[in-house]
Amino acid sequence: MILSIESSCDDSSIAITKIDDYKLIYHKKISQDLEHSVYGGVVPELAARLHTEALPKILEECKEYFPHLKAIAVTNEPGLSVTLLEGVMMAKALSLSLNIPLIAVNHLKGHIYSLFISQKALMPLSVLLVSGGHTQIIEATSLNNMKVVARTQDDSFGESFDKVAKMLGLGYPGGPIVQKMAQDGDAKAYDFPIPLKNIPNIEFSYSGLKNAVRLAIETELKSSPSVPQHLSTSVTSNICASFEHTAVAHLIQKLKKYFKVAHPSTFAIVGGASANIRLRSELEKLCREYDCKLLLSPLEFCSDNAAMIGRCAIEQYNQKDFIDINSLDISPRSSFEAFKK
Repeated sequence: MILSIESSCDDSSIAITKIDDYKLIYHKKISQDLEHSVYGGVVPELAARLHTEALPKILEECKEYFPHLKAIAVTNEPGLSVTLLEGVMMAKALSLSLNIPLIAVNHLKGHIYSLFISQKALMPLSVLLVSGGHTQIIEATSLNNMKVVARTQDDSFGESFDKVAKMLGLGYPGGPIVQKMAQDGDAKAYDFPIPLKNIPNIEFSYSGLKNAVRLAIETELKSSPSVPQHLSTSVTSNICASFEHTAVAHLIQKLKKYFKVAHPSTFAIVGGASANIRLRSELEKLCREYDCKLLLSPLEFCSDNAAMIGRCAIEQYNQKDFIDINSLDISPRSSFEAFKK
C-alpha cells in the first residue's frame, strides 16, 4: 500500500491505495472553505496553520495501515509554498520513521490520474485541466510524456468564477455558488463577449470576460440608487447565468478548434472546475459530435484530494521513481514549468 498526502492549497487530505490492484482503501479530506470564505479567497498562512491541525488528525486514523505501507507519496509541486511544506514535512517524517521510500508527485499529474481511481490508466488521451489557476489542454501519452499544448493567457476558468462571486458578494469558493445561482437565471440576459472569439489560436483568456461582468454589475448598481451596493436575487442570478454560459462557450469554441486539428480519440476533463454541470454537458455534446470517448472524474475526486496523488504514485512506484529524503523540495512554479521535467 501507499500512503499519500495532499496539501497544495486549502484541502488537507490523506489516502491509502493498494499497489497491485489500484484499490482505494482509505480516503479523507478536510476542507477549509468555511475559514477562507470570510476573506473571499485562500489566505496561504491561514491554510498552512489549518493543515498543521488537520493532517495529524487524519493520519491518526491511518495507523492500522502502517505495517502494510511500501511507500509515502506527497504533492510537492505546483501549489502554495507554505501549504506544500506542511505535507512534505509530514511525508519526510513518515518515510524516515517507517524506513520506506518517498515519492514526490506533481499535483497536475495527480489530477489526470483522478480519472483512474481504483482502475488501470487509459492512455494516450487529451485532457482539459481546469483546476485553480490552471486552464490548459494537455496531451498525455504516459506518466512521463505529458505536453501542454494550450493554456490561458491570464485568469483561469476556475479563477474567473471565484472573482465573479467575489464581485457579487456571494462568498468563496465561487464555482459552486455561481453555478447554483445560474440555475435560476437567464443565460441570455447579458450579452457578454466570448473571449478571443475571432482569434484562430487555441488559447484561453478570462480577464476580459471578468471585466465585462464588473461593468454590468456597476451599471445595475447605478440603476438602483435607492438600494446602494445591493443587487436583487434575480439580477444576480441572471449575471451568473450569462457569465457561466459565456465562460463555458469560450472553452467549447477553442476545444472545437483543437478537435479539428488533433482529432483525439479519447478526451477528458479534470480539476476542481470540471465539476461544473454546464461544462460537462457541453463537452458530452462536443465529444459525440466528433465521435470521441469522454472520460470524467467522479465528482468527489474533481477537487484536490490525496486519492489522485496515491493513484499517480502507483505508476511512479512501479518505475521505482523514488526521491531521497534530503532532496525532496517544494516548488510553487507554474503549470507549464511543472511539466517540463
